[in-house]
Amino acid sequence: MSSEDREKSASRLGQVSEEAIFKVTKEIVVKFIEVGRLTPANFAETYARVFETVRRSVRPE
Repeated sequence: MSSEDREKSASRLGQVSEEAIFKVTKEIVVKFIEVGRLTPANFAETYARVFETVRRSVRPE
């Protein structure tokens, strides 16, 4: 990947809104609930970890 391609990719990634990050996180968490990997007891911890992972994926800083 050329440096120009990386810059274009980084530019597009920088445009991801907080709302989009929340929506992706919600979809992942819903799937975890559906398959039984998430319970009310560990919801807060899991949600926070998924949110941070998604955020770092689109905004590596």
